Amino acid sequence: MRVGIVGVGIMGSAIAANLLKAGAEVVGFDTDAHRMSELAGRGGACARSAREAADRADVILTSLPSAAALADTVASLLEKPRRGLVIAELSTLSIETKCEARDRLAAAGITLLDCPLSGTGVQAQAGDLAVYASGDRAAFERAAPVFARCARVTHYLGAFGNGSKMKFVANLLVAIHNVATAEAMVLGMKAGLDPAEIVKVIASGAGSSRVFELRAPLMAAGEYAPTMKLDIWQKDMATISAYAAELGVTAPLFAASIPVYNAAQAQGHGGEDTAAVCAVLERMAGLAR
Repeated sequence: MRVGIVGVGIMGSAIAANLLKAGAEVVGFDTDAHRMSELAGRGGACARSAREAADRADVILTSLPSAAALADTVASLLEKPRRGLVIAELSTLSIETKCEARDRLAAAGITLLDCPLSGTGVQAQAGDLAVYASGDRAAFERAAPVFARCARVTHYLGAFGNGSKMKFVANLLVAIHNVATAEAMVLGMKAGLDPAEIVKVIASGAGSSRVFELRAPLMAAGEYAPTMKLDIWQKDMATISAYAAELGVTAPLFAASIPVYNAAQAQGHGGEDTAAVCAVLERMAGLAR
């Protein structure tokens, strides 16, 4: 199996590592030379462009930070299109952005799938990802063996765009649960409880969540090495807000979480994990650790 990965950042590099461990050949491309060096160190091959990666792979995965990055990738692939190529787009972007990319590629005989992921960078390293796949069924069947080697579960959701819709639902909950986790941690710490004990005890009861299990330990330690950078998360938040507004859906809890993320970014936590919202609430509570 030869897999191309365009975008070997936090998620893409973890996926590449798991594919290599599973015996797949991986060829990657990223604009960051350091990321390319890391890929080579793991045994992956390095391409000079997305187009070159496509020339050397059976299936392409794209894990990109922005709509502009996807547009650049599509432009590169169209320089020398490979008819019949299947691309699984893993990023969290607007459905409109993905549809535009799908249509441009389809005109050249390339099939784009909408396959966003649910999980953090740490989960990606452990292969603990959920794939929300949507689009052409035959193309999905070609990509499915790749997902099986780097994800815990894959859901095929039908028409193109349904994967992104499901991801918006998932990320809305993640946004709320993350701030709720920070709020609970700050309450416990301000009350004099040991943060490590809060994590242990709450994780065993009804108040826990998958987000609590993943993020509360970071909050307890006050260390926010990124598994999902807050800067990138802000892009996801904006995408969900716009989609909810388009549907006329009121999301009061999600809306209430937005100022906390904005404050974290304003206070210099943009390059840190989204768990850094805990630091914002600590300051608001006058909690000094």
